[in-house]
Amino acid sequence: MSHTPAESAESAPPAFRSEVTVELVKHAAGDGDVLWAARVSTAGEQSLEELQKDPERSKGLINFLMRDRHGSPFEHNSMTFFISAPIFVFREFMRHRVGWSYNEESGRYRQLEPVFYVPATDRKLVQQGRPGKYEFVQGTEAQHELATRTMEDSYRQAYAAYQEMLAAGVAREVARSVLPVGLFSSMYATCNARSLMHFLGLRTQHEQAKVPSFPQREIEMVGEQMEAHWAKLMPLTYAAFNANGRVAP
Repeated sequence: MSHTPAESAESAPPAFRSEVTVELVKHAAGDGDVLWAARVSTAGEQSLEELQKDPERSKGLINFLMRDRHGSPFEHNSMTFFISAPIFVFREFMRHRVGWSYNEESGRYRQLEPVFYVPATDRKLVQQGRPGKYEFVQGTEAQHELATRTMEDSYRQAYAAYQEMLAAGVAREVARSVLPVGLFSSMYATCNARSLMHFLGLRTQHEQAKVPSFPQREIEMVGEQMEAHWAKLMPLTYAAFNANGRVAP
């Protein structure tokens, strides 16, 4: 049985990484998008002209909309991110469905690369407490060594099994079953400011948050990078989000 060149070629040895990456690939997003959308209710077709008026008035309007949870004006914008993270992060991520669009690389159509997640030394490893009151604390050097070693050994064995099946002609969609959720994947994720605020309210911890959140650290790492990109695009909206407890309107 013949195989594609990618499946027949010798793959690179497994690589291990702790960081996730988020790239803002395109956007149509600015504070002005919130303002004209909100002012159409009173200014009609003249709402676009309102953008050039008093900046302080514009800042106050955005804060009013955020404070009183008039959410729809925050939907008239778009941001597309290219994200590289472990599969287990994406499975949490895709629970966010309203206002989001996703396209992820497919193990049915391409051979998956051997890049796997291992926790960094500052990743808290030990879970304490009971459901609803979990706390994570720093693990010992021995615990971190154990986690890293066993993960890497498991990843190597799993990817070797995957390669063996591909070499024998087993379909990619079947062979991928042996790969763990620590495998890195990549996807495009498109959202608007309102849907991103909801995501950040749940998936990041922040001192200004009115409602506490307890995200898994790895998805929080993604959220922090998305937040940094968004803060530059819509600074007035971002400031109002923080000032009003980081609750999506």
